[in-house]
Amino acid sequence: MATIHIMSVIGSAVPSALREMGLLACWYLVRDGEAVSAPLTSLSAAQALARRIEHGALCA
Repeated sequence: MATIHIMSVIGSAVPSALREMGLLACWYLVRDGEAVSAPLTSLSAAQALARRIEHGALCA
């Protein structure tokens, strides 16, 4: 199983809905170069979700 990585994006790469809320950065979980999460509004939220995924807590 591939490792989950956390990718941050800033500025115009942030989805417009988040920019309209005043956020200038967001984070995604990425596996094998593909986003596996929606944009997350904090690094701590991304880290928590990555831990849950890596420990099998979010199996479909």
